Amino acid sequence: MRAVQQREFGGPEVLELVELPAPVPGPREVLIEVARAGVNFADTHQRRNEYLAAAELPLVPGSEVVGVRADTGERVVALTGGRGGYAELALAPAAHTFPVPDGVDDGTALALLLQGLTAWHLHRTVGRLAAGESVVVHAAAGGTGSLAVQLARPLGAGRVIATASTDAKRALAIELGADAAIETDAEGLTERILQANGGAPVDVVLDAIGGPVFDASLEALAPFGRLVTYGVSGGATNAPNTRGLMRHSRTVAGFWFRHCLERPAELLDPPLADLFARASRGELHAVVGATYPLAQAARAQTDLAERRTTGKLLLDPRA
Repeated sequence: MRAVQQREFGGPEVLELVELPAPVPGPREVLIEVARAGVNFADTHQRRNEYLAAAELPLVPGSEVVGVRADTGERVVALTGGRGGYAELALAPAAHTFPVPDGVDDGTALALLLQGLTAWHLHRTVGRLAAGESVVVHAAAGGTGSLAVQLARPLGAGRVIATASTDAKRALAIELGADAAIETDAEGLTERILQANGGAPVDVVLDAIGGPVFDASLEALAPFGRLVTYGVSGGATNAPNTRGLMRHSRTVAGFWFRHCLERPAELLDPPLADLFARASRGELHAVVGATYPLAQAARAQTDLAERRTTGKLLLDPRA
């Protein structure tokens, strides 16, 4: 089968198109004929072995696929466990494989699986968004951010503030339901967030950028506000001052999707069913970005890392 593999850690050039033997499913595993594979920002960290979980070489990247079960012919979307998705055939645990409802296209199914579930848990499980609260969604034109903007109000938000790096991306965030969209640049970000919220501090911030953006967002939190960090796309990590957290009654929480995999019946099945239902009713629109041929996986990761993309990025293993 055709697959993208890396035999060393490094830049995009380490991603090579190769021929590999077809994987053989083990107990409680499913073999999937891949129609599309998802590309995520975490893939760029894993490529350099800078992700939360250490990677092992040789590595076929890819955490999620949509396609057809080889044993039953059922159309499914699946989480691969962090590797193996950039290929014509992929293995996934049966417990992390889900039927795709009729009327839900491949791109939407993939977007709702990882990014959609992440956005849902950011609001509900970690951010604990309450009715009428204000929420800031950073990187609002990305795969997770675009869904988090749309889910915010149905899940209780009173005011939704988006940040994005370009005018076009900010316009998209407004189209998706944000009340205000501001520049993501850390310089002056605290003041822009407060201004966008009518001069008041905000209740919840969802941050996948880190570094100065994290610090500026923390300063914009109201007492008992929550800042949820779920990525460090800016490349810098943070160390909040504990006295500062106490003084302002602020909370910093982290989210790593991998912990949801340990409790699929509770943390995967019900929220994914909710997301699929919202999409089927036309209440949730997955922003599906570019689809790249499998051989252009390196370009896909580069475009994503350099913020030239919007929405969910896909790989076509048959192209």
